Amino acid sequence: MRKSIITVVGKDQVGIIAKVCTFLAESNVNILDISQTIVSGYFNMMMICDANGADKEFIALSDELEALGKRIGCIIKLQREEIFESMQRI
Repeated sequence: MRKSIITVVGKDQVGIIAKVCTFLAESNVNILDISQTIVSGYFNMMMICDANGADKEFIALSDELEALGKRIGCIIKLQREEIFESMQRI
């Protein structure tokens, strides 16, 4: 299994988690772990997912998540786990 990391950042509002999770479920992406916090009105969520069973290519998932983020006023990024881990080592 190759894991992917999804980060969501933006001003807190109703429905962020629901919209992101609905998109992932409809794309056949399994959420393995999720953490979210709200600090001074700003929402931050990190998800570890298994996108191996997704019905879309990785780049399409990434682009569609980014577009979803724009619609809901957040920044959403999808990264492969190995890239995320490499960035954290720097």
